Amino acid sequence: MRRRPGLSARLKLALSYAGFLFVAGALLLAVVWWFLLRYVPDNSQGLLGISPNRYLLVRTFAPAAAVAMAFLLVFGLLGGWILAGRMLRPLTLITDAARTAGRGSLSHRIRMEGRQDEFRELSDAFDSMLEQLESHVAEQQRFAANASHELRTPLAISRTLLDVARKDPGQDRGELIERLYAVNTRAIDLTEALLLLSRGDRGNFTREGVDLSLVAEEAAETLLPLAEERRITLEVTGGAARTSGSAELLLRMVTNLVQNAVVHNLPAGGTVTVRTEAYGDTSVLRVENTGRVLPPDLVPTLTEPFRRGTERVRTDEHAGVGLGLAIVHSIVRAHDGTLDLAPRPAGGLVATVRLPAVP
Repeated sequence: MRRRPGLSARLKLALSYAGFLFVAGALLLAVVWWFLLRYVPDNSQGLLGISPNRYLLVRTFAPAAAVAMAFLLVFGLLGGWILAGRMLRPLTLITDAARTAGRGSLSHRIRMEGRQDEFRELSDAFDSMLEQLESHVAEQQRFAANASHELRTPLAISRTLLDVARKDPGQDRGELIERLYAVNTRAIDLTEALLLLSRGDRGNFTREGVDLSLVAEEAAETLLPLAEERRITLEVTGGAARTSGSAELLLRMVTNLVQNAVVHNLPAGGTVTVRTEAYGDTSVLRVENTGRVLPPDLVPTLTEPFRRGTERVRTDEHAGVGLGLAIVHSIVRAHDGTLDLAPRPAGGLVATVRLPAVP
C-alpha cells in the first residue's frame, strides 16, 4: 500500500528535541521574569536612585534573551538531529537487513554489538527469525527436490516399460500390466503421502476428542496380518489416553509408527509393543520394537522426508517412500505434541508421542 510522503522519524525526533529545549528555555525566562524583574521598581530613579529601573532592565535583557532562545533553537535542531541519528542507527541496520532478506538473501545477519537494550533485543529476534526462515526455506527446497526425484522415478520406469513394449510387440502383456500397476500404485502412494504431509504441516483440520488407546487397537488390528506374515508379535497395552485432534490423522500417525516397527524388525521372532497412558495433562503413546542396532547418528535423521538409512532400506512390497516417520512428525507437530525417538540398546527403536490431554 502506497502512503503519502511525510517527515522522517529522525526529523520528527530532532524537532521534538528542539521544541523541548526551546520550551524549557522559555520557561526559564518566564521564571526569571516572574521572580526577579517584577520586583524591580518601575520608576525613573530605580531603587534608591542608584539601580536601573524595570524599563532599562527589560531593554537590556530582552535582546540577550532573544539571542539565547535562537541559540537554543538552533542547538536543539542540530543536537537533536545528531542524537536522533545515533539512536536510530540500529533501526537502519535492521531495515537494511530486512531489505536484503526481501531480495532473497536470508544468510545475512545483523549481529548488533553493544549492551543489551531494546534495539539489541529486536536485532537478536530478527536474526533468530532470519535463521529459522533460512532453515525452513532450505528444508522446503530440499523436500521439493527429493519429492521431484521420487515422483520422477516411477514415471521414468513406466515410460521405459512402455518403450520396451512398443519396440517388442510380442512381449507378454500380462506381465507388462502387472509391472505398470505396481509402479502406478507406488506413485499414487507417494502422492497421497505428500498430500497428507502437506495437510499435517498446514494444521487445517477439525479437532475432536480422540482416545489414543482405541486408535492404537484399530491400527494394530489393521496391521495384524502383516505382523503374522513376518512372525512378529504385536501387542497393545495400557489405558485410555484422550487428546484433541483429527481422528483420521492420528490414526495415520499410529498406523505409520506400528507399520514402521513391524517392517524394520527382526526377520522372525520379533516383537512390537504399543502402550498408551495418561500422565496429568499429557497423553502418551509409546511404540517399541525389536530389530537391528541403530547407530546413534542415524536416529535424528529418521523423521527427515525421503531419508532412508542403509538399515531401513527394504526391497519387498513394503519398501515405502521414505515419508512414514516424516508424516508422523508432521502430524504430532500439528497437534502441539512432541515425538521422541530413542534406540534400544539391544536393537530396535522406541518412539514416544506426547500430546496434550483432554478430559
